[in-house]
Amino acid sequence: MGFIARCISAAALLAVASGAANAQNVALDPAAVAFMLPDQIKWVDNPAAGNRTAVLQGDPTKTGPYAMLLQWLPNHMSKPHFHPNDRRFIVVSGTWWVGSGPEFKPDATVPLPAGSSVTHFAKGVHYDGAKAEQATILVWGEGPATVTPFAPPPK
Repeated sequence: MGFIARCISAAALLAVASGAANAQNVALDPAAVAFMLPDQIKWVDNPAAGNRTAVLQGDPTKTGPYAMLLQWLPNHMSKPHFHPNDRRFIVVSGTWWVGSGPEFKPDATVPLPAGSSVTHFAKGVHYDGAKAEQATILVWGEGPATVTPFAPPPK
């Protein structure tokens, strides 16, 4: 199974894990299956950015594949920035608001509801976040997953 398919499978597992875990008390072979239940996922708050993250697979600070959850808190948006590598997303819950270009225009963002699939291409300037409701997004890509604020060229 490919990395992307594993990420999507992990998101699906998270959505049903609490109900499925109560269905039977069966031990899985850790050499065959690795999983985390929702209460085992470690969230890291980023109050200055207005979001929180949870790494599910890999390490986004290093070279290689990673998958994580990003949760935008209501009424928080990033400023225009870009990433060195493509990043892929699926909106898990809420509405994620996305804009593109170097000028920060929160009113010119596009609402992406739960179930939406998005790609941010390497070095493409964009901004994103949540408006009235929290938004949770599954993110995966190749690390390192750095964020570079967009700075207009000097005049």
